[in-house]
Amino acid sequence: MRTLYPEIEPYRTHRIAVDDRHTLYVEECGNPDGLPVIFLHGGPGAGLAPYHRRFFNPARYRIILFDQRGAGRSTPFADLTDNTTWHLVADIETIREQLSVERWVVFGGSWGSTLALAYAQKHPERVLGLVLRGIFLCREEEVRWYYEEGGASWILPEKWQRYISAIPAEERGQMLEAYWRRLSSEDEAVRLAAAKAWGAWEGGGITLEESPETEASFAAPEVALSLARIEAHYFRNHAFLEPGQLLRDVEKLRHIPSTIVHGRYDIICPVKNACDLAAVWPEADLHIVLAGHAASEPAIADVLVQATDRLADRYV
Repeated sequence: MRTLYPEIEPYRTHRIAVDDRHTLYVEECGNPDGLPVIFLHGGPGAGLAPYHRRFFNPARYRIILFDQRGAGRSTPFADLTDNTTWHLVADIETIREQLSVERWVVFGGSWGSTLALAYAQKHPERVLGLVLRGIFLCREEEVRWYYEEGGASWILPEKWQRYISAIPAEERGQMLEAYWRRLSSEDEAVRLAAAKAWGAWEGGGITLEESPETEASFAAPEVALSLARIEAHYFRNHAFLEPGQLLRDVEKLRHIPSTIVHGRYDIICPVKNACDLAAVWPEADLHIVLAGHAASEPAIADVLVQATDRLADRYV
């Protein structure tokens, strides 16, 4: 079984202004002359973590990572102005141009898989390969599953009770909208309390085995506020996508070498998402493994590293 590559530090960081308001934090790791890859983090709003650099052989890859609008070290923090899927797609192109990359591998998990598909369908001529994990298509049924009283509440009942306890009983019929009212409140304390409850719920379902540390990290203010505000903003706007758009436009990707990996017991993004995508995209290499949602779980990391190694063999 493949494991993550050793820890690595950036050899260069950038602050790239993409408009008059938003400035992105961007870093480069690995080999400056290697195969370019862009890493797209989840959420939206979750930001980067150091282990995200480790899915790629640093001797063979030029690893480019960035905090998306409002997330991590990008500024302004947790900001929703001009923050849509299509702004992020344009940001990826700005980064590519600024860093003088002609074509690259696109790697994304969870929300990052949504963004990777949107980017690749918009700019297929720029994509050498796709590596997608924990597929999320931001369909209404997917949002209902985890954030309204869908199936996830039956699997994580005690954590669901903590999630709904932040909302008065009379508002629980529309949890997303109830959270949105608090996450967009002018009262900072109200925003933070709602964000921490949202983050704990999301972190509580991300791994196959219980991980109090992961749950706590998602509930930390420096993660929870951007995660909850930006996710709620995107989810209530259907990720600014047309219904079924990402499945409809798979036709544009058939020629691109692509790997999909999904945990069989992924609670946040059920495996049906990956099966629905693979059903319209039989050319993609689908792997369903014994894992939950997190990219760091051994069975998922194994397939992801194999996929990036194969693409390096193909192009380097």
